[in-house]
Amino acid sequence: MHHLVRRILEARVYDVAHVTPLEDMKRLGKRTGARILLKREDLQPTFSFKIRGAYNKMARLTGEERAAGVICASAGNHAQGVALAARTLNLRALMVMPVTTPSIKVDAVRGLGGEVVLFGDTFDDACAHALVLAARDGLCFVHPYDDLDVIAGQGTIAMEIFQQHPDPIEAIFVPVGGGGLAAGIASYAKYLRPETLVFGVEPVDAASMKSAIEADRRVILDSVGLFADGVAVRQAGIETFALCRTLLDGVITVDTDAMCAAIKDVFEDTRVLLEAAGALSVAGAKAHIARRGAPSNPVVAIASGANMNFDRLHHVAERAAVGEEREILLGVTIAERPGTYRQFIRLLGKRVVTEFNYRYNDPERAHVFVGLKLDGGKGERNDLLATVRAHGLQVLDMSANELAKSHIRHMSGGFAPDLPDEIILRCIFPERAGALLDFLEAIGSRWNISLFHYRSHGADYGRILVGVQVPSDDRARFEATLDRLGYAWAEETDNPACNLFLRHHARTDTALTEEEASL
Repeated sequence: MHHLVRRILEARVYDVAHVTPLEDMKRLGKRTGARILLKREDLQPTFSFKIRGAYNKMARLTGEERAAGVICASAGNHAQGVALAARTLNLRALMVMPVTTPSIKVDAVRGLGGEVVLFGDTFDDACAHALVLAARDGLCFVHPYDDLDVIAGQGTIAMEIFQQHPDPIEAIFVPVGGGGLAAGIASYAKYLRPETLVFGVEPVDAASMKSAIEADRRVILDSVGLFADGVAVRQAGIETFALCRTLLDGVITVDTDAMCAAIKDVFEDTRVLLEAAGALSVAGAKAHIARRGAPSNPVVAIASGANMNFDRLHHVAERAAVGEEREILLGVTIAERPGTYRQFIRLLGKRVVTEFNYRYNDPERAHVFVGLKLDGGKGERNDLLATVRAHGLQVLDMSANELAKSHIRHMSGGFAPDLPDEIILRCIFPERAGALLDFLEAIGSRWNISLFHYRSHGADYGRILVGVQVPSDDRARFEATLDRLGYAWAEETDNPACNLFLRHHARTDTALTEEEASL
């Protein structure tokens, strides 16, 4: 740690990087009761902290290495840092980026003069290809996180934080992908102020560092979620794991909804739209404060990047309200007759209805999908559910149901006739040309597709909901076909939201309750 701190103090970053401000998030602080300071790394020339480590590494190359040129693998932000550093140092730079990289990042790299090779669906695919090209062409590989000079460059952020806020700091929350930023910040923080807590924050579906620390060894995740593409890393680095397992006070995991809510929080305080990975630390800080209460000293969250694809904004806005617990999604069963919807809305009081989906299916009962705005948090949620149930209505809270949020809310086609051997699957695939066709080709004509829903989210991955008729004696072959395709999938046949809105079941309880009849 002492050796790394010296590297941080001697790091060459300010030829290209800025000293970024540490800003008070007053609106979020008022809501949480804690003082939250935001380190604005989104204000760097490449809109990300990555320029620090990339330039520090490249400025220290030998003359021979500079003459050969550099190569890197990146999902976007590191590539922009390398491209800007190469332009400043007058080096050739080749960037290998996944095919699924958001176009805003690819265009930015090319705009900085970098040569781009698109390869593979994930960072790991791109990294393996970059190493092959580096060996073939004699290029110097600039690792995005697992290099001490890169780590030292990122560690200069901690140096600035303590200069800008010399008073006590309760904790620093740092986004974690491969771990370079967390390793650099934790090394400097624990050397200078060991009483300051340092927490890594990862997506729950890309928690490579948390898994490694819990196993006390580097592990390779079977798959990673791609919503926060900047931290979608299957395995923590060698150097970064050694530092993080010793220096971090813990790793917090958050889901997609929490990241979307954090993006909104930052926008409300700064009018800046962070990318998902950029808002990760704010989501982690909120989760920590919710569990342990507001500390007396301020906490710091790193706004690590703002390379947001515009096409993704509708998905972020849609999920933010649920993530900040300001919206509840319900499946409610009421009587099927004129006037019942109006009476049901009256029962909800003056709450704002954000969504109301329905399609006729049954002559006696109607299943409606309802979204409602909440202002009172969990207390109001519980009171609302109790009110609806007190009137004898069946109600399903679907706010935490991924199937309902991603697919059911957009499907109002209702039930189909009874379909023998139907199973319902949710599948995630890389959002690239031909990926959806690959899925359909794998299904082929052997199995009948009975339901299909796909909607673009402006992300680098796509999601489908599909119903397929598969006889029980053919299930093993069907699942083997999906596994060979390599896309992440999960069966949702018995998901409560699916049963309520999509699947036909024989009715056994045909009589309406007294309250259902009144509504």
